[in-house]
Amino acid sequence: MVKKNSFNFKANNFFVVIIFVITFVVSNVYIYADENKTILIKENDLYAKSAILIDAESKRVLFEKNGYEQMPMASTTKIMTCLIALEKSNPNDKVVFSKYAASKPKVKLGASEGSEFYMEDMLYSLMLESHNDTAVAIAETIAGSEENFAKLMNEKAKEMGAFETNFVTANGLDDINHYTTAYDLALITSFALKNEKFIKIINCANHNFSEINGKANYNISNKDAFLTMYKGAIGVKTGFTGKAGYCFVGAAKKNNKTLISVVLASGWPPDKSFKWKDTIKLMDYGFNNYNYRTLFNSIDNYKTLIIKDGIEKKVDTYIDGNISSLISDNDIIDYEYIFPDYVEAPVYKNQIIGKVIIKINNEEYQKLNICVSDYVKKRDFKYCLNKILDFWMF
Repeated sequence: MVKKNSFNFKANNFFVVIIFVITFVVSNVYIYADENKTILIKENDLYAKSAILIDAESKRVLFEKNGYEQMPMASTTKIMTCLIALEKSNPNDKVVFSKYAASKPKVKLGASEGSEFYMEDMLYSLMLESHNDTAVAIAETIAGSEENFAKLMNEKAKEMGAFETNFVTANGLDDINHYTTAYDLALITSFALKNEKFIKIINCANHNFSEINGKANYNISNKDAFLTMYKGAIGVKTGFTGKAGYCFVGAAKKNNKTLISVVLASGWPPDKSFKWKDTIKLMDYGFNNYNYRTLFNSIDNYKTLIIKDGIEKKVDTYIDGNISSLISDNDIIDYEYIFPDYVEAPVYKNQIIGKVIIKINNEEYQKLNICVSDYVKKRDFKYCLNKILDFWMF
């Protein structure tokens, strides 16, 4: 048996609803609010060719514009480079610049062949000023070559569910086979933000370090202007190449809500500010229109399940799972309950016999299992014989 219920979080203001519906028919639009007013914004109002906004906790997509289209991503690649380095190296590991690493183009640290540094300092060089030579030196230290390191990057991407991504370089320089999607990049970033060392690095304003031998000293500063222009900003990473255009992965946290935005191909020189404008629009839209709502609470005693050929004719069931999500007033929540008319014995405690499917705007969001509370044995010949004997003896 399948049962469907709907719950609508739509706003009660009739005038606002009418305006929204009329505008939606004309063009797919999204709403974001600045500090003074609520305005409508069309997808085409974003400069970026590809953009996405997700809830970092649930990975739910709150907005997307060509968010699943494969695109070059420039130095936002270094999010994955940094994450793998944090997982597969120690802060005091020695990083030696090879001739190949030292040959990488600007933006670069400019270290000469044979220069030695500590891994911790190289991660700041990688993420604060996006040094291309540093990225390759890190890759060679961990995997022996940039090619082998790219294999680690691709393996990690698949583990995360970023199936439309392929890494060739550790620094994000243009290559026809080096690409991602805005969705995949947001997904990768959501995993990176779970690493406290990663957050510490991308939030650092300045970092001073030197070669291990002390001959050369470096003072680097964070080039992520989003950190100082948006309340609650966490980071994350800028990027630019001639093919990719200006790119930015942003993250911010307000009122226990953490959002991740991605803008790819958000203008070309001289339009450096486009990526910031796009990011702020996305963040404002998310923070002003989405709030956590409880979608489901666990039910200890859901429904009675009919048992066929069991020593008991029925058994209780339960649904375990507390679900909440960022929801806007325009989201429609549907619940689909899949529950059998009966089940043949034996049935076992905690056996899954049904599902609850939670949908947001007609797209599946979560599944919960409906389970049996107790064991019910099958009524077999031995059981029946014992019952007969009990009857005649007592």
